[in-house]
Amino acid sequence: MAVYTHVEPDDLAALVARYDIGTVVSCKGIAEGVENSNFLLETTGGRFILTLYEKRVSEGDLPFFVDLLNHLASQNCPVPAMIRDRSGVAIQQISGRAACVIQFLPGISLTQPTPAQCEAAGAALGAMHRALEDYAGARENSMGHAHWRSVAEATGDLDVVLPGLQSVVDAELAYLDAHWPSDLPAHVIHADLFPDNVLMLGDRVTGLIDFYFAASDFRAYDLVITHASWAFSADGKQCDPARAEALMRGYAREITLSDAEVAALPLLARGASLRFLLTRAHDWVHTPADALVTRKDPSPFLARLQRYSAPDAASLFAVG
Repeated sequence: MAVYTHVEPDDLAALVARYDIGTVVSCKGIAEGVENSNFLLETTGGRFILTLYEKRVSEGDLPFFVDLLNHLASQNCPVPAMIRDRSGVAIQQISGRAACVIQFLPGISLTQPTPAQCEAAGAALGAMHRALEDYAGARENSMGHAHWRSVAEATGDLDVVLPGLQSVVDAELAYLDAHWPSDLPAHVIHADLFPDNVLMLGDRVTGLIDFYFAASDFRAYDLVITHASWAFSADGKQCDPARAEALMRGYAREITLSDAEVAALPLLARGASLRFLLTRAHDWVHTPADALVTRKDPSPFLARLQRYSAPDAASLFAVG
């Protein structure tokens, strides 16, 4: 369930009047996403997305996101541009929140992607990485390896979330701290390319959206996040070999991983699984019962962590 900040009609009309997009026809909340308040804005000039940024997105980071999306759009990646008003301003204020009017992209997000759709997503990720190889922008990954231990500590007793979880996390943090690589190819990555952040029409990717976790990190880490979210069953207990192979095949059409990256994939995937396990566990403990945000079960990422830790984990990334 999305978080909705109320928007007064007069404030909305005044905001839209700053743009060359016509006048307001309708504005309806979109029940997708948990980080921001999103609205489908229809004007006499077309369809747009109005996003109001809630507490997890720092207003100080918004210029980075605007520049990042502009760069990707200039490289023909299917991303939604943040539209500028007549004065050239993209970041606005409405209802006490920073806000942007964003290009509307056609397509739907998937819950059960097919192998063909996984291949298309892998290719889109690879093309995005190629477009970012020479991008000069940078942002610290506040959800990266250096921060996992502090997220675990801030959560409190992890056994409250799942019995025995505390010892699993303690052991995994120690292992990853001892083995995490330092010299793999890196640039800005999406860091959250789950199926609900990809729009598709059939087997064609029409949009890569929600870049609000984008930050500087290993490109192979971005790939394993996508692998963990596209190739597994919803409960995290089964990795579909056809979907996994298709995703990797699509990515390989655009990017050839180095030998060091290939060797590191299982380790990076363990890290990605731990990252989402920890943030979900933190939210599970600290989200109030009456909040408008639906807490996500951490256990599917514990199952992924266990699968990626198996001796044959490297086979999950094979390309036939």
